[in-house]
Amino acid sequence: MRSDSDARALLAACRAHRVKLATAESCTGGMIAAALTAIAGSSDVVERGFVVYSNEAKIELLGVPAELIARVGAVSEDVARAMAEGALARSRADIAVSVTGIAGPGGGSATKPVGLVHLACARRDRATRHRSAVFPGDRDAIRRASVAAAFELIEAQLAT
Repeated sequence: MRSDSDARALLAACRAHRVKLATAESCTGGMIAAALTAIAGSSDVVERGFVVYSNEAKIELLGVPAELIARVGAVSEDVARAMAEGALARSRADIAVSVTGIAGPGGGSATKPVGLVHLACARRDRATRHRSAVFPGDRDAIRRASVAAAFELIEAQLAT
């Protein structure tokens, strides 16, 4: 996971770009929002966070099509993109980041191993960005690496 100084820098970058941020988190369970809101004064940037651990929550809160989840699975590029775009549509934020993955220790398969994470970052009037990775380590390490990757993806979206 990124340090407090990384969270402070990301918040400052969002302020400089005059953007508000929303998060849509599955396998991280709110860790991205928690890392940012641990910083005093973050409320001028962090607009809201969605913890959508179940498929039903992804469908109900973010509008991810049930058919999409049935077709490609919750841990996929398409669902990560739909989560970020849904969070953006259902908030007053300018940027939304999403994460969905398999943090383990169980739940993996040959095609979707433990550590597989898909992230997306949507910004109003810009193309949605996607990143995937298979992070090594235990559940905690995978979740922490996912937070760091989310910060990087937000930073990349701010740079466009």
